[in-house]
Amino acid sequence: MTLLSVVQMNSQNDIEANFSVIESLMMESKAQGASLIVFPENFVCFAAGKQRETAERFDEFQTRLQNLAHQYQLWIVAGTLPCPYRPDGSVIQDGRVRTVSLCISPEKTEARYDKIHLFDVQVGDAVGGYQESKFFEPGDEIVLAKTPFGNIGLMVCYDLRFPELSLSLRNRGANILTAPAAFTYTTGEMHWQLLLQARAMDSQCQVLGAAQQGWHGEKRQTWGHTAATNSRGQILEIVNQEGAQFITVPFDLEEQLKVRESMSLMQHRRLVQF
Repeated sequence: MTLLSVVQMNSQNDIEANFSVIESLMMESKAQGASLIVFPENFVCFAAGKQRETAERFDEFQTRLQNLAHQYQLWIVAGTLPCPYRPDGSVIQDGRVRTVSLCISPEKTEARYDKIHLFDVQVGDAVGGYQESKFFEPGDEIVLAKTPFGNIGLMVCYDLRFPELSLSLRNRGANILTAPAAFTYTTGEMHWQLLLQARAMDSQCQVLGAAQQGWHGEKRQTWGHTAATNSRGQILEIVNQEGAQFITVPFDLEEQLKVRESMSLMQHRRLVQF
């Protein structure tokens, strides 16, 4: 059995203050015996409207997180960071950036996932409408990270609404799905917990949803409620309080195998093949 930590934060634009919270949570997670810690979307800097400026420091932030992973001997799913270049190293020329989730071992960065599904949605909150495609270029590759405690399928926020991604990750060998997120208060209240459980039930993977919570400036409010499911789609633990904190939940590969053997969903699928 492995212990996995899932973080809730209220990140602002003060990068050093955010890193102080990040390191404090890592220290506590390690003390609880966790092997992995998952941070939410925009965890280093919420940076609304300053994505390109923040993205120019991507390499710096990656190195800093790698050093923390080594220091605390923890695997990190590094929420998301804006990045000015694609996985092949080519720089995005139109001013947009990629939303990147890194999986970092205590030795090095093991995997990079660029968010595929962009949030171009009318919400009806104080912001009104969101158009991520104006500021971000979508990724196009499905990414699986191999770890000593199971394979991690990397997802980000809006990706949760598209079951074909989680099913494709399961088909490639995923045991755990990570979902760093900054759900709006409006959409989170309606669908956050439901989506975490649905993707777990579909894929028979453990799902770890790390969430931003609270106000970020005067208009942007996130839902929070960081949570983790088991491979049956049941909630193991969910945060119902405000502020920076984390939950730590168990993961057992043998138990997951029993779930999958007792109900062979991937083998029974008929209409769509992955």
